[in-house]
Amino acid sequence: MRRNRKKKSRARGLIFTVVLLLIVLYAGFLLRGKISFFFDKIIAGTITENGNDIINEDTPVDGNIDNNMDNDTGTGNDSNSDNPENNPGNQEQNNAGGKGNNISEDGKQPVENVDDILVIVNKKRYLESDYKPVDLVIPNVKFSFDGEHEKKYMRKEAAEALEEFFGQAYEEGIYIFALSGYRSYNTQKWLFENRASKIGEEEANKLIARPGESEHQTGLAMDITSQSVQFDLKEKFGETEEGKWVKDNAHKFGFIIRYTKDKEDITGYNYEPWHIRYVGKEAAREIYNKGIAFEEYFD
Repeated sequence: MRRNRKKKSRARGLIFTVVLLLIVLYAGFLLRGKISFFFDKIIAGTITENGNDIINEDTPVDGNIDNNMDNDTGTGNDSNSDNPENNPGNQEQNNAGGKGNNISEDGKQPVENVDDILVIVNKKRYLESDYKPVDLVIPNVKFSFDGEHEKKYMRKEAAEALEEFFGQAYEEGIYIFALSGYRSYNTQKWLFENRASKIGEEEANKLIARPGESEHQTGLAMDITSQSVQFDLKEKFGETEEGKWVKDNAHKFGFIIRYTKDKEDITGYNYEPWHIRYVGKEAAREIYNKGIAFEEYFD
C-alpha cells in the first residue's frame, strides 16, 4: 500500500512539474515580444489608439493606422510623397537647406544647412548620421516622465520658446507635458532595426521612421501629452481641452502642428495633434493663418 501511495505521489509530482514547466515556457514565449516592445516604448515614447500601442514617430498615411512616429515617430513610404508635385520646390531647396543637385535614384536627398530653423526633414529629405545639433538643452517644462534621457532635449531657441508656450498654458489652466524631443540617429537606427528584425523592413517602416528621416533629429520637434489622454500620444488629444488650446495658440510662440488632419496627402503622414515643430513666430503665424502645411510654406 505504501509503495503504491509513493508511486502515485511521485507520478502526481512529475505531472505537476511538467505542467508547471509548460506554463513557464508558454508565458516566456508570450512575454518575449512584449518585453522587447516595452524597451522600444521607453526609448521612443508610446502612441496608443483604440487600445493599441504603436511606436512613435510619424505613421505614414498608407500604414492604415489611426494614430500617427514617433509618423516620428514611423515614416513609411506613401504613394503621394512619390509624386513630384508634392516634393519641395526650388525655393524650399534654398530656404530649408536642400541639396538640389544631390538627389539619389530613389528621389531622396541629404539636407544641407541643417541648422536652419526652417529645415525640412521628411521621407525625401534626410539628415546625415553624424548630425547632432550643437545647442541642445533641456527646456524648463514639465515632462511626463522622470530621469535623464536624450528625448528631453531641444535646440536652445526652440526650448526657450517651449518654456514660454508651456508657461502661458499653465497660466490659463491648461496642463500639458513634454514627452519626446530630440532623438539621435543611432537611437532611431536601433528602433527601426529592432522592429524590422521582427516584422520586416517594409512593415517596420510603416511604424517607425528610418534613421535620418525623423524630424526629432533636428532638435526642433517635441511630442506633448496630457493627463486627459493618460500621458500617451493619442489622436484624441486633438479633441481635448489641452489639444484644442495647443492648436489655437502654438503659432503665437513659433510652433506649428506639423502633421494636420487635412494635409496628409502633402505631409505623407497621418494626423498628429501632439507633434509640434518650432519654425519661428513669423513662419508659424503665416502657416496657421493660411491653414497650410509646412511644405506649402515654401511654394
